[in-house]
Amino acid sequence: MPRRAPAAAFSERRFHAWLRQGHRRTRGVPLPLGDDAAALRWSGHRVALLTTDALVEGTHFLPASRPRDIGRAAAAVSLSDIAAKGGRPLALLLDLLLPPDDSAAWAERVTRGAREEMRRWGADLVGGDTKPGASRAVVSTVLGDGDDRRLVPRSGARPDDVLIHTGTVGRGGAAADRLGRGRPDGATLRALLTVEPRLFEGRVLARSAHAMLDTSDGIAEAARLLAEASHARVILDWEFLPLADGLARIPPGSRREAAVFFGGDYELLAAVPAARAPVALRAVERVGGRATVVGAVTRGRGAWLRRGGALTPLPAGGWDPFAWALSRARPSHPPS
Repeated sequence: MPRRAPAAAFSERRFHAWLRQGHRRTRGVPLPLGDDAAALRWSGHRVALLTTDALVEGTHFLPASRPRDIGRAAAAVSLSDIAAKGGRPLALLLDLLLPPDDSAAWAERVTRGAREEMRRWGADLVGGDTKPGASRAVVSTVLGDGDDRRLVPRSGARPDDVLIHTGTVGRGGAAADRLGRGRPDGATLRALLTVEPRLFEGRVLARSAHAMLDTSDGIAEAARLLAEASHARVILDWEFLPLADGLARIPPGSRREAAVFFGGDYELLAAVPAARAPVALRAVERVGGRATVVGAVTRGRGAWLRRGGALTPLPAGGWDPFAWALSRARPSHPPS
């Protein structure tokens, strides 16, 4: 019998493209499929924002990571999606997948951490589920509230917009570099799970932005998604990027990779009309945040990095958890 060809490895990007092909836009759903969050109309201009995320042991956190840090991060990554739509969080559902012989104390500490993070923002944990699994995983689902007049999709960027970025670029890449240099200490493990959802910044940027998304998979991937969704050309300026302090310890030859392609920053990237940029920057400062103009939107297609006057296309990249898990599962050299 002929041998069956091996199935192609799962690709998150291909799966998302397949979903969009068969999706029909529904009336009363103001955000397209694949945006940072889903949106459903409540009444009038109010919309419910819905988002869900999963953190998996061995991919997003390590067995030595503190359960409280895992819980806080699980809530915060979903809160970042609410921030990217200018919304306000209301409630969290938390699902825990655990080996049957796992410790109840671990689950309790994860849950406490998630509850603490939600309460920081005036919301709370309201329910969830537990199930047995081969390894630990934490699934967070956050419900938020938004205004459809300030609901900024990924698809709204226009030529002559400028790109505004909150916080710094490359914090996640710097933390991953520290992890790769040896046995992780407590500070490194905490850095990998440090997520600061930019909820206040998202709310004020939504008053000016044509488009916005978070940089969970890296600024290069965010720029590519923005360009693809908006059918525009997005240019990042290397010289303008506010690089995280930890990147200075990375050799110059690897610094760009860690800064723009590695995920874990969870900042916001917004396309704002050039005339409104000063207003948007001051608004972010007033709520205690930091924001920088890091590039522009022009006519054309694709995402580009400008460095020293030269333009380089940004390929599809960023954090890919399936590729990461596959690389760890395969031997690094052919078996003898």
